[in-house]
Amino acid sequence: MERALIFVRGRVQGVGFRWWTRARALELGLVGHARNLPDGRVEVQAQGERSAIEALIELLSERVSTRSRPGHVGTVTTQWHDERGGLSGFRER
Repeated sequence: MERALIFVRGRVQGVGFRWWTRARALELGLVGHARNLPDGRVEVQAQGERSAIEALIELLSERVSTRSRPGHVGTVTTQWHDERGGLSGFRER
């Protein structure tokens, strides 16, 4: 188990991006959250198997979405961290 903080910049607020991210994360068996940041980015915290997190990052990073992702992603930055206890489900914040 690993945890990643993923910061997504682009037109990602107010377009259903967090809802879409939550749906993909749940499909991949991840726990965590997606929340809007004051600077216009979306922060995604995803915890689970590294391969599942990498699959989510790939979906978030696609220039042309193969899964009908809303909005437009400019850049994606990922920080890897140790697993954190007490996380369950995947929430939009």
